[in-house]
Amino acid sequence: MKNRPLPVIIVSALFIVTGCVGLVYYIKDFFEPNSELYELIWVLFVRILAVVCGLLLFFEINQARWLAIAWLAYHIIIGAFHSTSEMIAHIVLLIMVSVLLFLPVSSIYFQNNKNKT
Repeated sequence: MKNRPLPVIIVSALFIVTGCVGLVYYIKDFFEPNSELYELIWVLFVRILAVVCGLLLFFEINQARWLAIAWLAYHIIIGAFHSTSEMIAHIVLLIMVSVLLFLPVSSIYFQNNKNKT
């Protein structure tokens, strides 16, 4: 399949934009004197991971589907410590992303990559 399916494009763009916005938002914390460096590095790593995940989805890497699900599952756990509404929002996102990435058209797109190697 030469054309990327729309669901894959949507999820890939969502992860890339989310990661980039998060990086820009949290990078300012490096300049605050009372910020926890280890915590900040972890947050930035998670944001970079979102960008990498989006790029891997865009380039037909099948394991990126599972990385995207794991990334959202991690956010469900983090959201549980913050608020119920945040946790529910991430659960809804996880369900939507899972459905989009495992639609038949998306599965065919990722299976075609296996046949190339």
